[in-house]
Amino acid sequence: MRATSQTPDLPDEQVELAVEVFRMLADGTRVRLLWSLLEAERSVTELTAMVGKPGPAVSQHLAKLRMARLVRTRRDGNQVFYRVENEHVASLVRDAVHNAEHATDGVPAHHRGAVTPLTESAR
Repeated sequence: MRATSQTPDLPDEQVELAVEVFRMLADGTRVRLLWSLLEAERSVTELTAMVGKPGPAVSQHLAKLRMARLVRTRRDGNQVFYRVENEHVASLVRDAVHNAEHATDGVPAHHRGAVTPLTESAR
């Protein structure tokens, strides 16, 4: 006898798209890029400086994030600005980082009211 569930089955297409989102998040540079975009949209130049990676590498990561619909763009003249696609993406990134903070000793920064930036010292 099968137990009934309050959670409906997921369509295969949604499962595959969710798996793709997790694939995109399985890279430190992409997580840092998304983290950098949580509070404001930023140009490729700004993002390159923030994550400490060469411009072409940052552009490739951003293109992958855009294809996965995790970020969107806005063009202003010859500059392209990136931002997270929606609040669900922002929540996913925040939750992943906050969950990782629990693996460290002490009280995680998000429980103290301050969020730890993903900087070179936190890597």
